[in-house]
Amino acid sequence: MTEVAMAPPDALPPPPAATAEIELIGGPPKGEASLEARGACAWFGDHLVLEDVDLLMPAGHVTALIGPSGCGKSTFLRMLNRMHELVPGAALDGEILLDGEDIYAPGRRAQEIRMRVGMVFQKPNPFPAMSIRDNVLSGLKLARIKTNQKDALVEQSLTRAGLWREVRDRLDRPGGALSGGQQQRLCIARSLAVQPNVLLMDEPCSALDPTSTRRIEETIAELRTVVTVVIVTHNMQQAQRVSDLCAFFLAEENEPGYVVEKGTTEKMFSSPEDERTLRYVEGEFG
Repeated sequence: MTEVAMAPPDALPPPPAATAEIELIGGPPKGEASLEARGACAWFGDHLVLEDVDLLMPAGHVTALIGPSGCGKSTFLRMLNRMHELVPGAALDGEILLDGEDIYAPGRRAQEIRMRVGMVFQKPNPFPAMSIRDNVLSGLKLARIKTNQKDALVEQSLTRAGLWREVRDRLDRPGGALSGGQQQRLCIARSLAVQPNVLLMDEPCSALDPTSTRRIEETIAELRTVVTVVIVTHNMQQAQRVSDLCAFFLAEENEPGYVVEKGTTEKMFSSPEDERTLRYVEGEFG
């Protein structure tokens, strides 16, 4: 297959300066981080589902993974924070580098990686009986992170997730009482509370109405100031609106998925190198 080079990070606009962080004891190192896949392959049992993926996701930018269903986008996303290995029979090969260090290297703890690389899933999954406030703070307890600024952290996380104004007077109400869009933003706030370096988002708007989708997209745009974002989406307009970079995944029938093309979002949607990319982004298949 033809390898198309990703635009180098210095060809992209620099990410905005981050705001001051609340001090966490035992949390991740501060700041955004880059992710890079080198020769990444994935199996379920003896079935190869993803083959030879090379992809740089620069720090402080939003990278969208696009392509038809079944081409390995979500599998690849789960490889980026070691969730793929939780599936019975799953295996992988290649390297996933977080700021240049292999997250699968011997001695690297999966819990440490998942603290630095957070995940927001397709379906909102707050703890339904837990209060909004405790939902935001739940990740700290699980990761054994401490802070003396819990109230400030709750406000900061909910503000960054675009939810603070809607819930600030009812923080003791159950998270399950929120609307679907609000629950998804609560899950984003929960992920942000541990101050990850990267946030992975697996079709975060697929089950939401247009108004909630718009608010999630506004949140993603604002998150550029504090975290690297990698998002899987089937919505081409959304990919154009929220991302700086795109990678187009494809899988032929009974063949593993792979990256056809990658580059800046502007180029991928206006003048891609591969005809299949153009056909996909213009809605001819998928």
